Amino acid sequence: MTLFALTLLKRACGRLKTSLFTRLSPILLTAGSLLVLPAYGADEAAQMKQGKSLFTSAAPPCAICHTLKDAGSEGAVGPVLDEIKPDSARVAKALLNGLGNMPSYKAILTEVQIAALARYVSRASGGEKN
Repeated sequence: MTLFALTLLKRACGRLKTSLFTRLSPILLTAGSLLVLPAYGADEAAQMKQGKSLFTSAAPPCAICHTLKDAGSEGAVGPVLDEIKPDSARVAKALLNGLGNMPSYKAILTEVQIAALARYVSRASGGEKN
């Protein structure tokens, strides 16, 4: 939306673009960024909420085997996620392919759900920072 507004402004300014457009573009870019940031935060929060829900309720739930403080789980079979602090790529790979006794979730979860779950585990365990 911001790029569209800048394009319109550039066209409207015509010959004045070097003076008016140059002065206004940083202001418009900043304003556009402020409009986008809350939406990103909302998407991130929704993804984390979905990931946590999947961690505790997928079939089978990750929480049965894995310990993750943020989820309140104390599994005894799989690794303690708070200790190994996996990044989201590592979690997604394990979810897609399975690992050791862990089954693959490829046929159970969608790509969006796998991404949300991987993001949640990596963030909640400290594997990835904001």
